[in-house]
Amino acid sequence: MAHVLEFKLPDLGEGLTEAEIVRWLVSVGDVVAIDQPVVEVETAKAMVEVPCPYGGVVTARYGEEGTELPVGAPLLTVAVGGTGAPEELAEAAPEAARTEADAAVSSEYSGNVLVGYGTAGPTARRRRVRHANPAAAQAPAPAAAQAPAPVAAPAPAAASAPGKHEGPVPVISPLVRKLARDRGLDLREVRGSGPEGLILRADVELALAARERQAAAPAPAPAAAAAPLAAPAGERVPLRGVRGAVADKLSRSRTEIPDATCWVDADATELMAARAAMNAAGGPKISLLALLARICVHALARFPELNSTVDTAAREIVRLPSVHLGFAAQTPRGLVVPVVKDAGSRTAESLTAEFARLTEAARQGAITPADLTGGTFTLNNYGVFGVDGSTPIINHPEAAMLGVGRIIPKPWVHQGELAVRQVVQLSLTFDHRVCDGGTAGGFLRYVADCVEQPAVLLRTV
Repeated sequence: MAHVLEFKLPDLGEGLTEAEIVRWLVSVGDVVAIDQPVVEVETAKAMVEVPCPYGGVVTARYGEEGTELPVGAPLLTVAVGGTGAPEELAEAAPEAARTEADAAVSSEYSGNVLVGYGTAGPTARRRRVRHANPAAAQAPAPAAAQAPAPVAAPAPAAASAPGKHEGPVPVISPLVRKLARDRGLDLREVRGSGPEGLILRADVELALAARERQAAAPAPAPAAAAAPLAAPAGERVPLRGVRGAVADKLSRSRTEIPDATCWVDADATELMAARAAMNAAGGPKISLLALLARICVHALARFPELNSTVDTAAREIVRLPSVHLGFAAQTPRGLVVPVVKDAGSRTAESLTAEFARLTEAARQGAITPADLTGGTFTLNNYGVFGVDGSTPIINHPEAAMLGVGRIIPKPWVHQGELAVRQVVQLSLTFDHRVCDGGTAGGFLRYVADCVEQPAVLLRTV
């Protein structure tokens, strides 16, 4: 006899409490193997394929593509343990749905912990079996399998319904609470569209949009008092996923960090010549970013104030023992900052390989949340966009960021004579709480000296 098991959105790690359904990988009626990816979701940090710990026939899916779900919300139900055609299993009426604990003792459940990227075991080969009758694929699942109502996209009316909640406000996401708090929205006045009235980020965004439309609308003339309010013209792009996370983080950085920026032009001719000589000697190629990273690591060893963070609650500056170097990477999903762990212990060759690995993973949407957290200092090479300078926003909770502009031929006084040299502008944005301008200037001047004379590094290795 088949049993219907409910699979809920698992804990994806790194404190993430919600995710958006990007693409379903299975349909109702499909046969799935244990640990097979069934849905692709986007969190605030990465794109993740979620594997299902059950093997059987998909009987129901909850949530359309584009819907945002909280952790613990139902994703799909699977009929397991039965025999017969997929159509028969999908339509079988079980006596009662079982939980993960009920299934853990059987061969129908992988037993792997669903944290981070889901199950830890190997991914099984994906099998997809379609119904011969298209109408059967849309047939409702048995009553026991449909106990949780399918999650639907929130409706505007639900988000702005009048009246207040009685008792605790049904919201679990700290990001949702922060968004409402920062915009002065009382969550008791928001009606949630999630399971059991749970308030999702989309509900808050809709309520804020409705409030803004109401505030922007002019007072109606007596003759037009009953006319409906017209929505403002223009395209609306939801601030969610990676873009929403970036917006929240940059806003927090600007609010909390009293930053300052200093910059200097440097002659990078010798650095470029040194890199060319390294790559001409054979072996793996060394990237310019890796050489700049090596310079940053040595500069931070001399000026550890800039490899720190501020504990605002304790009113303390925490100087960090290791350099975990973040670097800005532009991807189709937006700007992300992968982190090279223990950059201080890596060679130029190792740094080159790690930069390449993380960049490719970010562009493919396959980077893990762990690869995007834990940075202590950021290196931002905005020269790839063809610009010379910038005053970037510090990557909270770090204390500084080094910016590197494009390297181009310019007139330069070299050894007392005017010459054409390869010149770059370097900028340092720093948290003025962790150090004063003298320390920041000393760091930047050391970096510039190493760019102009790479042999300076030989005295520190």
